[in-house]
Amino acid sequence: QVQLVESGGGLVQAGDSLRLSCVASGLTFHLNMGWFRQAPGKARDLVAIINWSGGDTDYVDSVKGRFTISRDNAKNTVYLQMNNLKPEDTAVYYCAAGRPANRLLRSYSEYDYWGQGTQVTVSS
Repeated sequence: QVQLVESGGGLVQAGDSLRLSCVASGLTFHLNMGWFRQAPGKARDLVAIINWSGGDTDYVDSVKGRFTISRDNAKNTVYLQMNNLKPEDTAVYYCAAGRPANRLLRSYSEYDYWGQGTQVTVSS
């Protein structure tokens, strides 16, 4: 049984930092992983992606320079370090595991497994 369990969300003020974690079980962790977010009334959007080795990453423009995705394959864990948080970062953040590929996966449809989400709320 595949499980992705996110943690680390919370209520913070603008300018603060949070680190989200996602622990995977029941699957071979050497997969592309991604963080997505969904604000109320909006679609689920890609935030950051990382390839199986951690050597390649990409980000949505709005978080570049503020967020960092990383992974520890020995711990089956992927992280999202979020610095200088802004109110517009408020959303439920989801971890996702993508299908095997030799490239970064940028489409929602390429991710097969999802966590339950963790709420991040940034007050102004």
